[in-house]
Amino acid sequence: MLPHSSQGGEGPFLITYTHQMEEPGNLEVSTKAVTGAQSGGNRFLANAVELEYGLKGWWTTELYLDGQSTSRESTIFTGYRWENRFRIVPGEHWINPVLYVEFENINAADKALLEVVGHDGESELTDPNDEARREKKREIEAKLILGSYVKGWTIAENFTAEKNVRHEPYEFGYAVGVSRPLALAATPERCQFCRENFQAGLEVYGGLGTHSDFGLHETSHYVGPTLAWTSAAGSVFRISPNFGVTGTSARYLIRFIATYEIAQFGRAARRMFQVGGSSE
Repeated sequence: MLPHSSQGGEGPFLITYTHQMEEPGNLEVSTKAVTGAQSGGNRFLANAVELEYGLKGWWTTELYLDGQSTSRESTIFTGYRWENRFRIVPGEHWINPVLYVEFENINAADKALLEVVGHDGESELTDPNDEARREKKREIEAKLILGSYVKGWTIAENFTAEKNVRHEPYEFGYAVGVSRPLALAATPERCQFCRENFQAGLEVYGGLGTHSDFGLHETSHYVGPTLAWTSAAGSVFRISPNFGVTGTSARYLIRFIATYEIAQFGRAARRMFQVGGSSE
């Protein structure tokens, strides 16, 4: 099975969060890329660089730096996100709840698509960069994350609520994922492409309207198979083609995540500063 400590909050998924927290003191560095070509718009490549750090066993914090490049337009920085996840109940249970809170300071040109809420749709991905970047978005996002491990299966459900701090209604969304390693038993020797190093699954996610228009009417929904591979060195690579299943969805997206974890980064950083301070 994929090592829990190297999976991060998303586990084997690319959108759906599991209840897995970062190990205290560990730093996980990820790049989350998504690309697509929409009707009436140009192909784009968006990326979110993620720095995830385990503060406590029950508290993981993350910083995202977002940017995107759109063909025939421009390459721009679109903002940052600060995320915190809190494990509500210690220990492992049949269902494990986690509370997620995030502050977003981005602009409307952001195409990282880390979630879909409200009536988000393909039309928003076709706005020219020069126009969209002028619209600022400062939003608070909360998720209820439910995760389980059942006989080798990873199962996760997310419910999302998002609110612009100045205006706009509350927007809602969801994500559900199921996944399983290709083999549960690990081989005794170290290898790169053993079956237990691969985990395959499926994700479904989309918007649920607003507090005044809650439901599936004119909302976007996506379904995508997922594949995760953990290298012998511990790096994790995930890929997923996503297919829009409603008229307002993008036709298709391709997502890719590469992750590298630095064990006990916090301890090493403290030692470095202590040595530097004692030499003065």
